[in-house]
Amino acid sequence: MLKDEALMTDELFTIGRMCETFEVTPRTLRFYEQKELLAPIREGQKRLFTRRDRARLKLILQGKRFGFSLEEIRQLLNLYDLGDQQVTQISRTYELGQKHLANLIAKRDELDEAIAEFKTTLKWGEEMLIARGVKKAAE
Repeated sequence: MLKDEALMTDELFTIGRMCETFEVTPRTLRFYEQKELLAPIREGQKRLFTRRDRARLKLILQGKRFGFSLEEIRQLLNLYDLGDQQVTQISRTYELGQKHLANLIAKRDELDEAIAEFKTTLKWGEEMLIARGVKKAAE
């Protein structure tokens, strides 16, 4: 079953099925539950994850990938139930998203600069080795 198909069914998922579907570990799911990001149904030691849990997990994983902290993600997810048709949630997500995008672009620019400098340094090293007869010039 594809991840998006998993979100559409009302079927309850076990922790094993969640791990398989979303490529996470049981420890990760328990951690997210502890941080109040997920709230599976508990039957003794067994955890059963609803469609809502699966949708939240998809958003958690996407948020992490985009650089959001778990606390930011938790706060954004909690805005879902305000009853304002998610206007507050979407607005806040957009604001934070703009900041995270700016940070990612700045990091990328820093990396591009470091890569260019590194290439220049390596080129210098190559030229020094060629001048000393240790390395042959590329033809």
